[in-house]
Amino acid sequence: MNEQAGEENIFLDFDFSKLSNLEKIRDLESGENSHQRASVYKNDYMADFEVLFGKELTYNNIINITEVMKIICEFYDVNAAAVVKHTKPCGVALGRTLYDAYTKAFDCDPVSCFSGTFGFSRPVDYDIAKHINSMDVEAIIAPGFDEKAFALFSENPSIKLVKLNTKLQNYRKLIQEEINITPFGTLIQDTNKSLLKKELFKIVTKAKPTAEQIEDAVFAWNVVKHAKTNASVIARDLKTYAIAQGHTNSTQAVEAALNYACDGAKEAVLASDDVILSEDCIYAAAQSRIAIIIQPGGTLKDDKLIEICDKYNIIMITTGIKNFKQ
Repeated sequence: MNEQAGEENIFLDFDFSKLSNLEKIRDLESGENSHQRASVYKNDYMADFEVLFGKELTYNNIINITEVMKIICEFYDVNAAAVVKHTKPCGVALGRTLYDAYTKAFDCDPVSCFSGTFGFSRPVDYDIAKHINSMDVEAIIAPGFDEKAFALFSENPSIKLVKLNTKLQNYRKLIQEEINITPFGTLIQDTNKSLLKKELFKIVTKAKPTAEQIEDAVFAWNVVKHAKTNASVIARDLKTYAIAQGHTNSTQAVEAALNYACDGAKEAVLASDDVILSEDCIYAAAQSRIAIIIQPGGTLKDDKLIEICDKYNIIMITTGIKNFKQ
């Protein structure tokens, strides 16, 4: 897994000729919905990929494989698996083998995995293919598929197999400015490539984490930044047990994640993409026997929250980084 490191986001002056001179690749069957028109165009930052099997990628397919590979490239150097549904992560895990990572990711939210988009950091093998082929799946993207896996998938006319030829460690470099054309002006921002920085990563409680707990905390933080704000992730042993997202405040997200994880929260990490302000969140975490909380911190409430964590022997890590995602 990637070590904690700093990476500066360099915002370049956007050249609108990138939009006006785009070359159309093809019209798509539709946009997000059947009544919306859509097309796909070439750009200067396209990944090297090929559709090995299945129909042409749709608008939603392209959006979802983009999102799932953003997660996978966080863990490019280990066995990693992730599933997204409607651009939202519903299971992420690392494992001793790719199959181990896959089963752990699937176990987080099996219902949402149906009709999901699956991403992998290694070539997909037959055991994974046998499990995936038993359900409805939108698309699978990976650096490759072994011969037996490909043969099995080829019997499923509804599946789409995408081989990513670009190295995963280079995928992050392809993610460029985000553009949102609104009636109030065109918004341009650089993409969120935040990584934990050693100078901002602080253990602020009396209790201190083990090396394994830090690995879990970093893993959970890398997942929650790809979930829709407000988001909370419960993780343990490099596996997500709950991903709560799209809430209108961080308290709701924390409570929803804890409720979903149930016993999975015991000795686990709770990661929040936004600062935690409510003392109730800490009490709920204590009741669920959470071991570590990792959150941005940096508010006037920190001292009180740390005091409660110390009372219940919960470790708190502050990162100094918010990871909002609309």
